[in-house]
Amino acid sequence: MQTWDAIRARRNVRSYTDQPIEPEQLDQILEAARRTPSSRNWQPWDFVVVTDRERLGQLATVWQGAGHVASSAATIALITGVYESERDKAIAQYDLGQATMSIMIEAADLGIGSGHSAVGDQDLARRLLGLPQDRLCAYLIALGHPAERPLAPLTKINRRPFEQVVHRERW
Repeated sequence: MQTWDAIRARRNVRSYTDQPIEPEQLDQILEAARRTPSSRNWQPWDFVVVTDRERLGQLATVWQGAGHVASSAATIALITGVYESERDKAIAQYDLGQATMSIMIEAADLGIGSGHSAVGDQDLARRLLGLPQDRLCAYLIALGHPAERPLAPLTKINRRPFEQVVHRERW
């Protein structure tokens, strides 16, 4: 798939087949995350990959909207530091957002679906992932082969019209 097709095909997938993700594909997705640009090349992230079925089931309980994690082939936990400065928190969140899109676009390029989740229970996430106290789990990205329909560029999208979103020179 080409980049433009991957962008147009990417959608939130929360229902997966039982097919595993090939280790080379998972590593390619993780490499895309690792190569994500960040402010000042700070790279305020680590990634914990979970494929163990029991651990995925437990991880699905860290947020009320994380149920799809339990049936994923793999889930990537985006880990960041605990920052005192509001500026550092904001920059880290922006950089993690970029890493999230790198993961999701690369997954789509490989025909692998993805669905993100917040993390509410940091203590549980920390225990399940073995995180030190100075780290937190910012997001989860579940990955798997889509159960309902394969990824393909979407023709009907639920987005505001281009002309309403794009402003040239001024509002």
